[in-house]
Amino acid sequence: MTKREESFSRADFLAAFKKIYGGADGVRLFRSPARINIIGEHIDYNGGKVFPAAIDRYMYFAIRKRNDSKIIYNDLQFEGTFSFDANESFAYKKKNSYANYLNGILSIIKKKGFNLPCGFELLIASTIPPAGGISSSSALECGFAYAVSELFGLGISRKDIALIGQQSEHDFMNVKCGIMDQFIIATAKNKSAELLDCSTLEFEYIPLELGDYRFVVMNTKKERRLSDSKYNERREQCESALAQLKAAGLPLPAGGRFSNTRGLPNLCALAPEQFAEVSSCIKDQTILRRARHAVSENERVLKAVAALKAGNLMRLGELMRESHASLRDDYEVTGIELDTLADSANAQEGCLGARMTGAGFGGCAIALVHKDKTERFIEETQRIYAKKIGHEAGFFACSTSDGAQSL
Repeated sequence: MTKREESFSRADFLAAFKKIYGGADGVRLFRSPARINIIGEHIDYNGGKVFPAAIDRYMYFAIRKRNDSKIIYNDLQFEGTFSFDANESFAYKKKNSYANYLNGILSIIKKKGFNLPCGFELLIASTIPPAGGISSSSALECGFAYAVSELFGLGISRKDIALIGQQSEHDFMNVKCGIMDQFIIATAKNKSAELLDCSTLEFEYIPLELGDYRFVVMNTKKERRLSDSKYNERREQCESALAQLKAAGLPLPAGGRFSNTRGLPNLCALAPEQFAEVSSCIKDQTILRRARHAVSENERVLKAVAALKAGNLMRLGELMRESHASLRDDYEVTGIELDTLADSANAQEGCLGARMTGAGFGGCAIALVHKDKTERFIEETQRIYAKKIGHEAGFFACSTSDGAQSL
């Protein structure tokens, strides 16, 4: 067990299940990872390419079939027991708290024609900071979907588990998220990051060879809920930009896939030089900035992957810094907490680059830091952050992980 898993004990987890449900015979254990996005933020829903990796913080599931149709949820971090019936039509209810994420998954699974022959008992534990920007909600959704599929022999593919998680967010939770979080959590491979084309779902595993450097996750500890943030607003603004480009019907420079903006399927189909040629049709400056971020961030992903393949970690760090600046200035999803973390991290010896990761509006940032400088890096970044913000941030170095799996 690594230090980053030290707060989880399999024996204690099973003992807790036994105490709650009586006995532990027939219990199956699963886990799903958190994720960081190395670069490529807020472009998964714009048809862009993203570059996430699963990390060694986990959501854990202990699950067992029942002899009746009753479904029972318990969580070691959150009080309260939630009970439902496998035969009911699940609906979102605010009072159901985290159970809504689980019921959303069951709702989509049933809509796809899968039947639950009986109920089950579930216990959840986690070493992922909740609402911290490293996708605890997607780990919950995809890990649960994988556990249910395995428990009942449904044979749902990893790609479809990701799509079920996304559809649940859209239809049940009313969050119009992209596919990145669910996809990496369902399909990740240890010691690799994943270059994912969100418009086609084609992906490539890229060896994550960082030498003496490590990613450090920095949690602002500013709690935020994605559905309560301006996430949906940003997506609508990007849709508006695309609609204006398509309506303008402007010719595009030769050399790309499309000769006219009418044929654009998404913003990230544009190269930066093409966007510069046609962007004048977007009159609202806020909408223009949102679109500019999407186009430039997609280009940064391609450059970052090339830098990593070439072993140029310095260039990767530069691109991370550029990404944060674009998210701060053009997309406006950072805020004082994330900006303070990124700025103070980037000022430290041994840090090649830092940026927010995830949806923003709080949550987490990541930094690429030399392993011998990590302790000092954390101390100094913490000091600056606490002095300016008034409370401490959370820090941990991370390694990569496989996707959702049985234990």
